Amino acid sequence: MADDVVVETRSLTKVYRDFWGRKKKTALNALDLKIYKGEIFGLLGPNGSGKTTTIKLLLGLLFPTSGDAFVFNEPAAKVEKNERIGYLPEESYLYRFLNAEETLDFYGRLFNIDPDVRKKRAAELIEMVGLAADKKRILKEYSKGMRQRIGLAQALINDPELVILDEPTSGLDPLGTRWMKDLILDLRKKGKTVLMCSHRLDDVQDVCDRIAILYNGDLQTLGKVSTLLEDAVRLEVRANGVKESAELKADLEAVFKKHGGALETVGHPTTTLEELFLKIVEESKARPGRRYLPPEEAKQSAAPKA
Repeated sequence: MADDVVVETRSLTKVYRDFWGRKKKTALNALDLKIYKGEIFGLLGPNGSGKTTTIKLLLGLLFPTSGDAFVFNEPAAKVEKNERIGYLPEESYLYRFLNAEETLDFYGRLFNIDPDVRKKRAAELIEMVGLAADKKRILKEYSKGMRQRIGLAQALINDPELVILDEPTSGLDPLGTRWMKDLILDLRKKGKTVLMCSHRLDDVQDVCDRIAILYNGDLQTLGKVSTLLEDAVRLEVRANGVKESAELKADLEAVFKKHGGALETVGHPTTTLEELFLKIVEESKARPGRRYLPPEEAKQSAAPKA
């Protein structure tokens, strides 16, 4: 693994079996994936597509049937590497009889953080997630959105290098959602690597640098959000069958200038992540067994055999 690769999977496969060892479901099928340092990576897919299984394999909570997973150049099964990871599950399993301060102190102790550092970091995180006025209330009295906020704080108590967020905006109102997205972007500015799963595709579109879409355990597409959402068939001038060129731009500038206007931009419009997601799922249903291949492998498989 290169130094800038934080997460890598190689043909990672997980098959669930019944009591007699018979195959029940292939939750993940030969996943090849790399997540780089300092990027926000979105893992998408319908329920049962393999997202949670992937996260559990990366955290060492499950063992693969075949293939390998590495985090920080270490095998995912090596639990020591989890000291450098912060994890916010979809449902935070927090002790509801503790208040916010006690919760962060408890998780800080698990990481053997010095008491003075633990106290200072807890205070900063409580302020950051907007719970300063409610820090003495027990979590049982918190709303779901408030529990989501304190759950994020506990995920950051160890100042992790990799932050894994499973449905981070679940239970948040529009203002809370905007706050969460801004915080995720701020984590990237601080050099953190973020892996997030979400069903809210607009949130993913707003913050992620790259995404992978899974369906029935197979990787269906992978790439930069801006590239995947680009509609290369049309131009912003809504002219069908026309490709962008310097000559075209010059002609358009002359036309607009003649009519008293000015050409601002020429480029390909984009679709939305939601439309891309639904398209991928429908294509996957229509073509069972369809899998994403990197460009190099796709060229090799398309080349005529001698």
